[in-house]
Amino acid sequence: MDEPNSPHRRMQPLPVASVRIDDAFWSPRIRTNRAVSIPHNLHEIRRTGRLANFLKAAGKMPGEFEGIFFNDSDVYKWVEAAAFSLATNPDPKLEADLDEVIAAIAAAQQPDGYLNTYYTLCEPGNRWTNLRHRHELYCAGHLIEAGVAHHQATGKRTLLDVAIRLADCIDGVFGPPEQGKRRGCPGHEEIELALVKLFRATGKRRYLQLAQFFIDVRGTEPNVFTAELTDPNEKFDPSVYQAHKPVREQTEVVGHAVRAMYLYSAMADLFAETGDRSLLDALERLWVNLVSRRMYITGGIGSTARHEGFTSDYDLPNESAYAETCASIGSVLWNHRMLHVAGEARFADVMELALYNGVLAGAGLDGATYFYVNPLRSRGGIARVPWFGCACCPPNVARLLASLGGYIYSQSDDALWVHLFIGSTAKATVGGQDVTITQETRYPWSGGVRLTIDAAAPVRFGLNVRIPGWCGKAAIALNGANVRIYRENGYACIRRTWAAGDTVDVSLQMDARLMEANPHVEADFGKAAIMRGPLVYCLEEADNGRDLFAITLPKRAELSTEFREDLLGGVAVVTAPAVAADEAGWADTLYRSRRKPSETPRTITAIPYCCWANRGVGEMIVWMNAR
Repeated sequence: MDEPNSPHRRMQPLPVASVRIDDAFWSPRIRTNRAVSIPHNLHEIRRTGRLANFLKAAGKMPGEFEGIFFNDSDVYKWVEAAAFSLATNPDPKLEADLDEVIAAIAAAQQPDGYLNTYYTLCEPGNRWTNLRHRHELYCAGHLIEAGVAHHQATGKRTLLDVAIRLADCIDGVFGPPEQGKRRGCPGHEEIELALVKLFRATGKRRYLQLAQFFIDVRGTEPNVFTAELTDPNEKFDPSVYQAHKPVREQTEVVGHAVRAMYLYSAMADLFAETGDRSLLDALERLWVNLVSRRMYITGGIGSTARHEGFTSDYDLPNESAYAETCASIGSVLWNHRMLHVAGEARFADVMELALYNGVLAGAGLDGATYFYVNPLRSRGGIARVPWFGCACCPPNVARLLASLGGYIYSQSDDALWVHLFIGSTAKATVGGQDVTITQETRYPWSGGVRLTIDAAAPVRFGLNVRIPGWCGKAAIALNGANVRIYRENGYACIRRTWAAGDTVDVSLQMDARLMEANPHVEADFGKAAIMRGPLVYCLEEADNGRDLFAITLPKRAELSTEFREDLLGGVAVVTAPAVAADEAGWADTLYRSRRKPSETPRTITAIPYCCWANRGVGEMIVWMNAR
């Protein structure tokens, strides 16, 4: 089932099932996700009692609820990952496991459609009494997303029908008071974007209206969360929940980062369906605030562990950076939606930045170890782990990697769009005809991309290829002959009548480059970082020894690149001349009169940040001293 056209999107994403990835960089990660991560996550879901909670809630197993009150959501994200994987790679064993998990979920649903194992087992009479904190609507949203994905991948309705009954249950409770319903919204956003997906899957407009209700009521007075406060001494900060003012009046990204990204994703979806310009205007303000003042160079977001989110402009500490993996995934989701309503490459640039750095850094190359937070500086002692008590990140990474094909291309009535450079073959319908596009590339290690068009008969349409914002120079050849690049909103636009076998070769200049931060970013003042293409680089102890903070990089350092097949599964490393502080003369001395520093020349080796911490525990640094 393809996603229907939304009236206010400039383009529609190609469905996951329409894209086959065959890529030197991504295919190994996708295979690992399919062969290791998805089975590993299922094992952990079983081991930790998450799946058993459904059987207990169904009366099929004795025992008490295990884990955190939102553990249901981890099961639902695993279902979504498995479904996306099946959409492109049939697997009888995985399908059987998936059917088993879905049967357990369905068995736990109550006669009125309600489904939440924590409340069924622990607080059966207290439904919807703690929307701010207990994540009922958040869990419901992930179930709905999983139900839609499973139906799209397999054609089965076993989980979609469960999702519909749950959505109908929620719709019977929440809505305008004048309709006899309850005024409320979730503390952790997610249900909103899920309801839009359910609307698109079923065509039932009441789901879209319910999503709009949840968005419209957030931040209005009386604050929907205030009535839930039971402790008069509790310091309640509504901005943590993006509930400090109505969403259309918000100008700064605040609060819990994952919640914010899911809210903004839903707002973009709602604009795509309704054309409510006030939503898009607010999203533009929020996006500019994020990317110009509150985002790490890696695309990571959320600088503090205090509320897993944002603080103030330019507050971007490196060693204590939170930058939750799920928040980077949320950024990918939001920017993907902004891209489709605006048609501007700047959103694809940020989506790509978060994907290659903020997201991938959160998953080990082995497919079975993870980071929850992603600092840009480590003194050692930080290691990936196989699971977390709060395990939102592992299945979230799994579902994103399994659905990666849905982020590469889009189609509109008269154009085919290429957003990401990933070796793949995709089927689309443009100009009224079925068209196949094949992409060959070694990106991000090199900047060469070949696109080949295949169609049963000549067809006229526009091919719009993103020219990344980081790229200084780009060239395009059509059937071997260089052509002038016509750009619109960051895309090279080639409009012509295409015949089978036509090729477009894109050459993107991909030199390693030194980056500097805005002077207001105190943590990075006077420092430099290395980027190459979309990849942020870092120094690791394994290549450069300890005391990485003592290394200084010349601001005009000559950066060299070499591809190392034997390192980290094959990566391009960047080397550069630098100096390291010499300890000579400091024995038993803590302070002394300032003198000319004693330094030792050396060559540093930088690896992609997304690959750090895959060779044991050690120091790591992104921002280096520079002069």
